[in-house]
Amino acid sequence: MAKIYPWLFFFIVIQISAQVQQKSFTVKFISAEIKIDGILDEPIWESAESADDFQQYFPSDSILAVQQTDIKMLYDDTNLYLGIKVFTEGNDYVVPSLQRDFRAGGNDNISIMFDTFNDGTNAFLFGSNPYGVRREALISGGGFNTDGFTTSWDVKWRGESKIYDGYYIAEWAIPLTSFKFNEGETKWRMNSYRFDTQTNETSTWMKIPQNQLIFNLAFMGDMVFEKGLGKSRTPLALIPYINTVSAKDFETDDNLNTFNFGGDAKISVGNSLNLDLTVNPDFSTVEVDNFITNLTRFEVALPERRQFFVDNNDLFASFGSSRDANPFFSRRIGIAEDIDGETVENGIIGGVRLSGKLDEDWRLGFLNLQTEEDMPNEIASNNNTVLALQKKMFSRSNLSFIFVNRQTFKDYDFVEENDRYNRVLGLDYNLASADNTWVGKFFYHKSFARDIGEDDSSGGMDLRYNSRNINFGLRGNYVGNDFRSDLGFIRRTDIVAARPFIEYNFWPKKGKINTHGFQFFPSAIWRPTLDYQKTDYSIFSAWGAEFKEQQQVSLRMINRFTFLTDSFDPTGTEGALELPADVGYYYTAFGVEYQSDRRKVFSYSVEPQYGDFFNGTRFSLEGGMSLRLQPKVFLSLDLNYDKITLPDPFPSANIWLVSPRVNITFNKSIFWSTLIQYSNQRDNLGFNSRLQWRFAPLSDLFLVYNDNYFVNSFAPRSRSINLKLTYWLNI
Repeated sequence: MAKIYPWLFFFIVIQISAQVQQKSFTVKFISAEIKIDGILDEPIWESAESADDFQQYFPSDSILAVQQTDIKMLYDDTNLYLGIKVFTEGNDYVVPSLQRDFRAGGNDNISIMFDTFNDGTNAFLFGSNPYGVRREALISGGGFNTDGFTTSWDVKWRGESKIYDGYYIAEWAIPLTSFKFNEGETKWRMNSYRFDTQTNETSTWMKIPQNQLIFNLAFMGDMVFEKGLGKSRTPLALIPYINTVSAKDFETDDNLNTFNFGGDAKISVGNSLNLDLTVNPDFSTVEVDNFITNLTRFEVALPERRQFFVDNNDLFASFGSSRDANPFFSRRIGIAEDIDGETVENGIIGGVRLSGKLDEDWRLGFLNLQTEEDMPNEIASNNNTVLALQKKMFSRSNLSFIFVNRQTFKDYDFVEENDRYNRVLGLDYNLASADNTWVGKFFYHKSFARDIGEDDSSGGMDLRYNSRNINFGLRGNYVGNDFRSDLGFIRRTDIVAARPFIEYNFWPKKGKINTHGFQFFPSAIWRPTLDYQKTDYSIFSAWGAEFKEQQQVSLRMINRFTFLTDSFDPTGTEGALELPADVGYYYTAFGVEYQSDRRKVFSYSVEPQYGDFFNGTRFSLEGGMSLRLQPKVFLSLDLNYDKITLPDPFPSANIWLVSPRVNITFNKSIFWSTLIQYSNQRDNLGFNSRLQWRFAPLSDLFLVYNDNYFVNSFAPRSRSINLKLTYWLNI
């Protein structure tokens, strides 16, 4: 770690100032009543200042937008009002669905981001489309990558849209209690981005270079309030639920019929802290995870979808390396290994979470959850605690501390002494220059457990330079052989890894290509306990292009070397002869990827790859297609096929993963989705069908049906149906 400190000091000192002309407008305080109907006929709108002169982001980032947008804002003691006029070429809009929280790409919509603490790190996002369908999201980590964009967040607000000839109007009323901010605040940072499918244009209020993500928080203007914001009294929100479940496990011939109840409470602590309480939470209506084909030796991290863990999730989940060693991975809570070593659901008795801003420079996150004991499966009841503190430094950087503790307090006979507790202490410095040219991370974590061993730490650096033409990064980390985080995601231990990269992009003035470029990503891994033997390396070389009509294509070559320290069967065939340990394998593969224009009624992607694979060959075909029967029906199909051919006596396999999906939105309140997943690697054919009726704001009635079968015999595996009612009550 000593070699990291000079780099850390250097890049703390060189925080770079943004070279973008600042925009601002005044938000007037009003006492007049505004009706949210998408008409803007109240006279008070005439006096409101505008955020206008939108800049084009795509296909160019150097001119004003062809189709302009005009945003007006007003506020009173309780609400922020927005009147948005969105000019268009015609009324042939792309609206794939009527369901809330749609993704913005490939359809018509407008979104506005509010950085209420003026720190360029976190923001609230609200958006809608021409049909008045709303979405909201949380942005964290400065909007540096898509990991910091969370659409699972929900909050009550009102919005309506109305379509006119050559434009549409969106009118919103967002309760000030939906935001967190300092009492007396007179200014927020703001930006807006808009997708226009008819003109094939993406535009933003503040100019953003195309080499930066469109929701990057480094590029924002100011909205100045006519008078300081008062104390925001967020109402106490109670969200009780009742859930009836009827299920059968055909493998054990067990029937389960249950009636559950519990709920959450959301309590505001001042203007900027959230206190969340949960009792007997039930996550049965959360969307099922997408199956994946895993041909590696390692576990794969899947995203968190449970609402309780979403708000301010970056405070807890952004430490360390998401690839190799993340000290806290919230999906660990609520699952456990049974007596047979199988992963099963482990109920949560209850918990508490306090998160948010302490003041202008400090953020706090505290999480404590107690899980149930399961004596027949020898699963202990555990207390799970996370404490995180974050200190803002310079314009957009921060220094963060984390403490993680998993501990059982009861004296279980089946729990070994060295498994009774596990703790991790960590420190991360997250770098983000004012204009996002330099971003990075430096971290060091240490774990604690009984008889854990001395090599119990992990650390690393990830320093990146972003510019219009050239991007490069210096990335490296290590994970000690004895490092352990029971509540984290540790892909593997005993590694020292180096993963630099460089890419160069071109921006043609003419022609059909908007941008294209070359990428070169080498990586290498050494094993310290094997005298630093190099056990893995790969060299990823690629050329990729994005067209002005939004198609994308890439060509790639991947050179790999893998030294197996343990025997391994890449096909996952039960009982098959594994490739022997202590042997190195060199293999090279070539691939192509094409993504069609997502604005079209029918769109698709295809990604074939062929080459060597360990001591054999592998042909893979990955792709997907979608058909939009807007705005109510959206059909899609994802396919992943792998043909692995290994020489005798090792196994060969044809691995299929097929996932058709049907989404039907009858209106803005009733949604039906069905996902079928066929995976012969998992030996599972799964059906998940979910009917949702949003009968009141953020209050739902769910009917969920799950059915699973063995692939080879088509014998039933498990089946369940549950009816769940949730109600959001503000007090």
